[in-house]
Amino acid sequence: MKMILLSALAALMLNASTTTPIKNILPRTEDPSAVKNADAQLKIQNKEIIKLVVQEVSKKLPQTIDNYTTFISIKAQDLTLVSTYEINTGAKSDEAIRRDDKQRMGSFIVEGICNSSKRFLQSDINITYVYTSKNTQDELFRFEVTPKDCISFWKE
Repeated sequence: MKMILLSALAALMLNASTTTPIKNILPRTEDPSAVKNADAQLKIQNKEIIKLVVQEVSKKLPQTIDNYTTFISIKAQDLTLVSTYEINTGAKSDEAIRRDDKQRMGSFIVEGICNSSKRFLQSDINITYVYTSKNTQDELFRFEVTPKDCISFWKE
C-alpha cells in the first residue's frame, strides 16, 4: 500500500513539474446531468463544512475582539456563514453608529474577510458579518461578502 501511495505521489509531482496544467490533463465531462450531480455533491459537502465550522467556532464564544466588540455567535444559513458581533456603543445612539461607522468599517471588514476567508469564498461559501448594539440588541449593519467582492483583493 505504501508503494502505491508513493507511486501516486511521484506521478503527481512529475505532473506538477510539466508545463501543462493538471486541469487540462484531467478529463472534464460536458454531460449536463453529471455536472448537475457534481454541483449538488459539492453543495452537500460545503453545507457539512459549514456545519462543522459552526460547531467548532461556537465552542469558543463569546470572544472579546477589542474594547468595543464581542463575537457572540455563528450560524449557518444555507451556504453562508453568518457571524454576529455585538458593539458596545457607549452613549452613542444606534443611528449615529450607522451613520458614522458603517462605511468606515465596511471597507476594512470586507478586505479582512476576503483575505482571511479566501478558501471558503472560493468554495462558494459566502460570509456575512452582522453587527448589533449591545445597548438595544438592534442590528446596526451587516456585511455580506461573496467571491465577487474580493476579486480586487485577490489580484496579486
